[in-house]
Parts: sequence; structure tokens; C-alpha cells
Amino acid sequence: MKTNELEAPAAKDTSTPVVERIKPLTARVGLLGVGHHTYWPQFDGLLDEMHRKMKVLEDRICAHGVDVCSFGLVDDAESAWAALPRVKSEDIDLLFVDMVTYATSSTFAVFCREIRVPIVLVALQPLKAMDYPNGTTFMQLCNDDFCSFSEFAGVALRLGRPAPFCILGHEHGDPVAEAELASWCSVAKVLHSLRKGRIGLMGHVLESMYDMHADPTAVMSAFGCHVPLLEPHDLMRHYRQADPGAVEEKKQRILDFFDTPEPFSDPITDKLTETDLDTAARAAVALDGLIEEKNLTGLAYYYEADPGSDMRTLMTNLIVGNSLLTGGGFPMCGEFDIKNCIAMLIFDRLDIGGSFAEFHPVDFEQDTVLVGHDGPHHINIAEGRPVLRSLKKYHGKPGSGASVEFQIKEGPITMMSIGQKADGSFKFIIAEGESERRPIPPTGNTNTHGRFGKNIRKFLCDWVAEGPTHHFALGIGHHAEDLVRVAKCLGIEAVVVRRAEG
Repeated sequence: MKTNELEAPAAKDTSTPVVERIKPLTARVGLLGVGHHTYWPQFDGLLDEMHRKMKVLEDRICAHGVDVCSFGLVDDAESAWAALPRVKSEDIDLLFVDMVTYATSSTFAVFCREIRVPIVLVALQPLKAMDYPNGTTFMQLCNDDFCSFSEFAGVALRLGRPAPFCILGHEHGDPVAEAELASWCSVAKVLHSLRKGRIGLMGHVLESMYDMHADPTAVMSAFGCHVPLLEPHDLMRHYRQADPGAVEEKKQRILDFFDTPEPFSDPITDKLTETDLDTAARAAVALDGLIEEKNLTGLAYYYEADPGSDMRTLMTNLIVGNSLLTGGGFPMCGEFDIKNCIAMLIFDRLDIGGSFAEFHPVDFEQDTVLVGHDGPHHINIAEGRPVLRSLKKYHGKPGSGASVEFQIKEGPITMMSIGQKADGSFKFIIAEGESERRPIPPTGNTNTHGRFGKNIRKFLCDWVAEGPTHHFALGIGHHAEDLVRVAKCLGIEAVVVRRAEG
């Protein structure tokens, strides 16, 4: 054995490691109840029941990990106007309107016109069905949650706004309504991270990849995030000043997360060397320092530097640190693809992963396609322990060093590419499929077999026809509907190329 190779661990842990989030997921949502003031003196106890219903909804929203700012109940135009300044001042990401009973559209119109965040109307009536033989007007008003939906939607369109989103169900034992609440709270977390985010750009687009150029101003306009422009030397400063103790701790953390097997069939792979481990750990420590200094939410980068220079060593050895960061909720995107960095951020905030991926060879025998990439991946969606291999060369790019290899968890997957059209507007291209546990090439690159219904040829041609960037974010579960909702909230076109069958 070469003296610079690492000893294999005595006992292998085959469980999938989990990277803890660097920062918790969060969002701030508003909750506003609407009713009709004429009812309260007519029916004793009705207003109390409305407040009870609002508290039930508030508690259920809070259970999905968002901060709720309750604005109380408005029941006429005057109370709506009075509540407006506070709603504006609370910096919310999304507004839930609790349709506790019938309300005139004057209670809604001012918010629809003045509040520039997504509005979701929620109708959760207490009863699954009216007790018809014993029905009363009081009972009907308590369950009249849906009554104003059409009126509110019509006013929204007259005001030049899109129709509000809707959740319809009943209070108790309604998994569909609960899933809808969870989905919209996840969407709020996406919107919060986008509009508060700082997605760094460092270096330049990999030469000749025209599909990946994106104007930072257009990115800010569409998604809300600021795009700090960084110099590779900002990172080099942290690399040169890396604390030796921090580097040793990072090396141990890397070995705790990754297996380091012997090479198998690919002659450009080797067992992870001590030199590559040290360089990867030092680069990871440098990334941590840069992120803290610049207060970043994500980073897209590419830089080649001079052959043999310290800068080339650094810039071509970010893969391991990238994967730890991406698993922790900080998307790292190679090849300077900021659009895909945003897609990865959206996936992470939906808590479905968000690996950096593209299409690899097609398996015509199994009717699948390999999806994966070299570079950064979301470790938390790996099937089993991820692997580190030393690569003697990075195919298609300069440099050599440690590279990450794993399969995505077996089961449902979703992918999304953010394309850009001739008019400069962005477009979400989405597909649902299945990750199948089949052999992958031991090349130091992450891959998984993706099945997208029947006829992989047709799926791939349909996908390309929508004009995606050649990269996409890859996550677990079927979440096309959540992604379409995010697109609608942002005013961005979304196309679902393939939905899961059933």
C-alpha cells in the first residue's frame, strides 16, 4: 500500500449519515380571519365560535414550523382598512385568510390590492357534513367557510390580481387539508429564503456553456435574492489562513460521513489519499469562513486558475466541502450555474434534498436513465454511506482530487431545471419519477437510475423540448405540485413534463 493512502476503517457503518441543518427552516406567515359583522348581534355565541375556529387553524399552522402573526378577525370594510397597516408592517412571506363564515368581499379587497405576498384562502368547516335533520341557521353559518370563495376570487381578478389559492376541507381527520397546509407552509419557507437570500457568484461560466448565463439583476427581479459577486481570492484568503485544528476536525468529520473504498474498474480512480483528504478538508474550512464573512445563502462558482497554482488546487477541490454544505441546507453549485443553485435552494427549503444533477447514459435495456453529476450533492438523500474516491483527473475540467459518489434513495424522486426564454423570463421544467437501486459505475461521480414512466426515449425528448438548462435539481418524493405553487407565487411559468403514474 502506498504511504499516502488512508487505512480502511476496521468496521464499516452502512447506515446513511445525516448532515444537520446549518440554519433551521423558517418563514413568517400572517393569519387573518374574515366574517360578517351583521351576524354577531343576530346569533349569540357565533363570534366566539369564529374565534375558536381561528385558534384551531393557528395552532395547526404553527405545527408546520413557521412563525404565525395573527391579525385577528375583520368583519367589514372599516375593520379591514384598520388592520392593513399592521399586516404591511409584519414582513410576512404568505397570508392565510381564514374563511370562518361568509364575509363580504370588502373585507378582502384592500388586502388583495395592497399586500404583495401570496394569499391562501382556508375553509375548514367544523363538520364533515351538516346534521341535516337537526340543522339550524347557526350551524350553517358555522360551516359556511366556502361561501365567499367565488366572491373573493372575482374581486381579485377585477383588481388585476390572480385568483387567491384555496384550501378546502373540514377541521377533524382531514389528511388532504392537513397536507395542503403543510405544503403551503413549505412554500412559505421557500419564499422566505429566496427573498432574504444572498446567492453568491464566484468566477465565471464554464467556457462555451451558453445555457447557463444568467443576469444577476434578472435573478433578483424574479426571485428576490441578492447576488453578491465574489472573487476567488476571497476564498483563497480563508484557505491560506485555515486553522490547523479546524482542518483536522474537518478531516475527521469527512471520514465519519464517507466510505473510502479501493478502486474498482475505472483507471482514473484511486483510494482516497491523505493528500486529497487534507486538501478537501482545508478547502471546506475555507468555504465555511467565506460563507460566514459574506453572509451567504448559497454559492455558484467555477474558476480554473493557472496550472500548478495554489488557486487551481483550491478551486478544483471544493467537492467534498460542497456536499457537506449542500446537505446542511447551503446549496453549492458548480459550473457557475446560479439558476440551478436557486433550484437546489428551493428543493432544500421544501425539505426534499436538492442534488446537482444532469443526464448521463441511457439504459435502453431497463428503460431508465442515469441521473447524476460530479461535484456537489445533497448527502441527506443518499442511499447508504456515500463514497469518496481520489480522481487522477476530473473529466472535462482541470484538476484532480477527492470526489463524491453515491446513489439517491430508492423510491419516488422529483427533478426541476430552471430555464430562461428569449424574453429573459425564467421557466420551471419539472418531472416526477422513481429512483431504482441498480448498479452504478464506480467513477467517483454520483448517479442513480431514474425511471420516468414508460418509454425513456419519449420522456427525454419531451424534457428537452421545454428548453431546460442542462443541469437540474434532484430530490426525493413526488413534489411537482409544490413546485408549481412556488412558480405561481413568483409569477414564473411552470411545465410538468411527467407526473408519477397514479
